[in-house]
Amino acid sequence: MAVARPSSPPASASETTGWLAAGGLLGGVLASTCCILPLALLTLGVSGAWIGRLTALAPYQPIFLAGAMVLLGLGFWRAYGPPARRCAVDGACARGPSLTTRAGLWLATLLVGAALAVDLLVPLLV
Repeated sequence: MAVARPSSPPASASETTGWLAAGGLLGGVLASTCCILPLALLTLGVSGAWIGRLTALAPYQPIFLAGAMVLLGLGFWRAYGPPARRCAVDGACARGPSLTTRAGLWLATLLVGAALAVDLLVPLLV
């Protein structure tokens, strides 16, 4: 007699959340290249003429911000969304995203928030 094994949901849901977190983190870094990244590099002691060329990416910052926010929104929805999406019909549930994935989502959110804050606060300070 064959024993029926409970089918588990595909592990790709957790992997997808990881990719969304990585994309959001990359979008956050790209969005901060014109303003925050050069300042952070100079604070760490990294210098060079190439740092001044990072400002050439400033016209693309709204595109990077929009892409990062979309990826972060999807990532947070996958990570913290309804747990019913992670469960199969027979009740077997997959584990949620790892702590590293969730930390990456929050770090990317901080980067995107900092890039947005710099754009909004610098005109007020000048």
